[in-house]
Formats: sequence, C-alpha cells, structure tokens
Amino acid sequence: MATDDFVNSVGGGVKDHYGEDSATEDQLITPWNFSVASGHTLLRDPRYNKGLAFTEKERDSHYVRGLLPPAIFTQELQEKRLMHNLRQYDVPLHKYIALMDLQERNERLFYKILIENVEELLPVVYTPTVGEACQKYGSIYRRPQGLYISLKEKGKILEVLKNWPEKTIQVIVVTDGERILGLGDLGCQGMGIPVGKLSLYTALGGVRPSACLPITIDVGTNNEKLLNDEFYIGLRQKRATGKEYAELLEEFMHAVKQNYGEKVLVQFEDFANHNAFELLDKYSSSHLVFNDDIQGTASVVLAGLLASLKLIGGTLADHTFLFLGAGEAGTGIAELIALEISKQTKAPVEETRKKIWLVDSKGLIVSSRQQSLQHFKKPWAHEHEPVKDLLNAVKAIKPTVLIGTSGVGKTFTKEVVEAMASLNKKPLIFALSNPTSQSECTAEEAYTWSKGKAIFASGSPFDPVEYEGKVFVPGQGNNAYIFPGLGLGLIMSGAIRVRDEMLLAASEALAAQVSQEHYDKGLIYPPFTNIRKISANIAASVAAKTYELGLASHLPRPKDLVKYAESCMYSPGYRSYL
Repeated sequence: MATDDFVNSVGGGVKDHYGEDSATEDQLITPWNFSVASGHTLLRDPRYNKGLAFTEKERDSHYVRGLLPPAIFTQELQEKRLMHNLRQYDVPLHKYIALMDLQERNERLFYKILIENVEELLPVVYTPTVGEACQKYGSIYRRPQGLYISLKEKGKILEVLKNWPEKTIQVIVVTDGERILGLGDLGCQGMGIPVGKLSLYTALGGVRPSACLPITIDVGTNNEKLLNDEFYIGLRQKRATGKEYAELLEEFMHAVKQNYGEKVLVQFEDFANHNAFELLDKYSSSHLVFNDDIQGTASVVLAGLLASLKLIGGTLADHTFLFLGAGEAGTGIAELIALEISKQTKAPVEETRKKIWLVDSKGLIVSSRQQSLQHFKKPWAHEHEPVKDLLNAVKAIKPTVLIGTSGVGKTFTKEVVEAMASLNKKPLIFALSNPTSQSECTAEEAYTWSKGKAIFASGSPFDPVEYEGKVFVPGQGNNAYIFPGLGLGLIMSGAIRVRDEMLLAASEALAAQVSQEHYDKGLIYPPFTNIRKISANIAASVAAKTYELGLASHLPRPKDLVKYAESCMYSPGYRSYL
C-alpha cells in the first residue's frame, strides 16, 4: 500500500482512506488494512461491490460464493452490457433513473461508464435531463442521496453534519431549490442538482466520491403545485425569508467550517438572485465559497469568447456585448468580461463595463433607471435613452456579441438574429438558458436565420445542423467544463479563498485547450471526450494563481502542477480484494 506521506500528498492533501486515488487492478486491499465487508453486506456496499467481477479467489475469501451467478465478467464487459441496456431506453428520464440505480449499486462502474461515455451521458446526469428529474424527484425518489437540512434542524445543524458517514469532505454543493435551472422553485426536489454536480466533480475533475457531499437546505417552497402534491418530499410551507432564512444559512456555514475545516469548498447552486449575490458577498471573505451560476457560468462563457476571437478577429476590447437577462448569470458574465478587458488593456473596470449592455424585463438598463434598479444591476446602467425591447436594443447598441441568460425560451426571435447578422460578418450568439426548452433560440434557428453566418453556443446540447450543404457544430457553454477543474485546483493547492483572478485563469486555460482542428470545425469549446485532460490543465492554472496570490496552504508548491493534478484524480478501475 502507499505510505502515509504519499496518501497525504494526493487528492489535495486529504487522506485517501479508501485507496480511491490512482486505483489499479493490482493495488491490493487486505481486510486488516481496510474495513471491507464480507458476504451479502459486501454486495450491498456500492463502494466495494464489483458484481460479477469478483474473482474465484475473492468469492471464497469474502464469502460471496453462491451469492452471485458463476460467470466472471471484466469491468469492461460490465460496461459494455450496461451501455447496451441504457441505449434501449427511449426516454432520457429512464436512463437517468437507471444510472442513479447503478451509482447506488456499484460506484466504480458508474464512474467508469460516465468517464468513458461522457458526451453521451452528460445530458442525462446533467442538463437537460436533470431538470426533469428534479421536477419529478418526489415520484422517482428511491433512496436518500446527500443531506437534507430543513428548518426543523435549526439549532442542530452541526449534529446533522456529523450524521453523514464520511468525515473528510472536500467539496459541498448546496442548494435551497428556489431557482432550479430555468424551471423555478422546486423546493426540496432540487436535490437532483447537487447530486448531479458532484457526480461530475468526480467523473470530470477526479475529486473522490467519498469527499463529496450534496446538501439541500429546505426552507419551504412557494410552488403551489408541489405544496398540493401528496408525493412531495419536502416541508409543506411557504418559503422562510428574512431573518429566519439568514439565521439558518449562518448556522449552516458556521457548522460546515467547524466540522470540515477552513479548506472545504462550498459551491452555492441554484439560489434565487436576491440570496445568491448576498450569500456570495457575505461569505467570500470568511469561507472558500463559489457560486456556479454567477462565477462558473461567467468563466465558461468568457473562455468561449476568448476562443472565438480566433474566428471573428480583434481583441475582447474591440467588441460590444449585449445581454438579455440581468440576473446571476448575466451580471456574473458581464463582470468577468469587464475584468478580463481591464486586465488586457490596463483600463479601470468602471471604464471597461461601458462596452457591455444588459436588457432585463423592463428593457435596456440605462442610467435614467438607476433609482429603481437592484444593486447588482446598477454598474450596468449607462447613458442612453430608454429602449423597451431586445430588437430595438440590438439596433441601437449594434452589438457584435449577443448573450442570452434570461431563462425564457424563444426570445432570440428571427428578427433579432437577422438584425445581428445584418450588423456583423460573424455575429456571436450565445443562448445559454437551461434546460433546452428555455434556450433563447435553437442552434438550427441561429444558423438558418443568420444564413450560416452566426457562431453559436448554448447552455444545453444541440445536435449539429446542416445548412446549405455545410454542417455546423454548435458549441456548448457548459459549466461542467469549468467547475470540476476549478474545484480540483482549489483542493490540490489547499486554497482558503476564491478570487476573480482564479476564474480568469480557469477561462484562459479552457480557451487554450481549443486547437486549430477544433477551430476548423467552427468549435469554440473543445470536445468533452478530453475533459479529464482539460480539467487537469484548468486545475493547474487555478492552483498556480492560488500560489501566486498567497492563498494556498499546501506547501511547497509542486513543480509540475498538471502532472500533480493528474496524480490527484480518482480512478474508477476495480481493485483486487485478497
């Protein structure tokens, strides 16, 4: 077995109690080193169960002979059989349920299948299928995954955290279910999001499954349909707000730090705008926190913009940006673009913001609306006469880049796309709202209405489109490019805080992974097939920036951060139990 020193140095400095890192067939596990259950209990433990892959020797030594059919399968054959079975399902939700069942039955096989079939299965475990899963979570609920902390647990949150069987946690993804994707308030059923995100932290970023903790904070729901649903699994009350809400979150954040230490990463996920900005602002100076909707989306979109400059020419500062949607994602992306332009041009960020315009439900955000604007919109209120709708905003501002974060489908109309195409040789159109039904326009609409001129990316996946004999491959500005690598970089450097410079480093690292071969196909994001290599490079860039800023606690700094990132990654291969 590995020495304690090596175990301590891998996986971001957290002891690898289960030998999960760099796992291989010939890494032996012996009963006196690990508490590996035997017999029927072993087959019910997803961390150790190998199904038909137990060898003759293992079946005898761990008392499972006779509890399994006599055939012995390799992990590769199991994967082949399961993928064959999954492909028989026509309904994506059925695939989701089958994959969740596999995760509860055989953890290593679940991650092996996800890693090796990532492009096919990502839309199942993540957007768009996870949205439908959350909507129907009460009906498809089988076994609890993660921790549920409700108002009933107020005053006892630390005790609840101690009920979780794993004591060494590196990443927590937490939601209160108020703004799930573009689907609104799903209350306690939002748990599907933290569960899905953390499966991607492991599959794409190599963070060990045992170090991941999904949490849903249940403060009620304002969704009448759920409150009247007899199968609803959450608190049947209207959402708590104000002091009651703030006190529960305060207790939660304090308990997390007390139980897991300074270096546990807390990722806020799918909180409503008013709480998302407040929580990030409040805890970013005292905890290692990250909001994927504000910062992750911003980082992945900035990477797409940086990469697209090779196709449309110029620098970031040469372009004019127009957003439809001024919530978490819209303002988060806008701010990161302004920071990157400021970094490149040395101009103050107050100046670079003037290249970026936002449209909300009341029209273009302009200075005459300053008094009525929410605080996070105020930096984007520029001098201009009022404009009521998106089409007229496009005509007035003449943007080169149009970005949709509205959460409302079909808002990039034919007229809007045609206007973008008439103003630009290669208009850049990002329809980022999830799931697919909420996308501002489809890939086919963007290419057809722009007569093949548009460079298009979306939040949820779209199939390639053929237009006038040419095949266009749409980009997917998927947060899954960023957050797993970012998380790994923070963990392996022992980061104690997240800073904007780390997000810029992640964006630049992702953009650098787009090769000429990809550009030739019109791609502005690299294919997901190489996601672990991409994540290792992002992790290395984030860790390098963390060391540079003096926010890393794992010293000394490894010489080769990419190799170190790869060495930290969880491997889902089976091990021998002798």
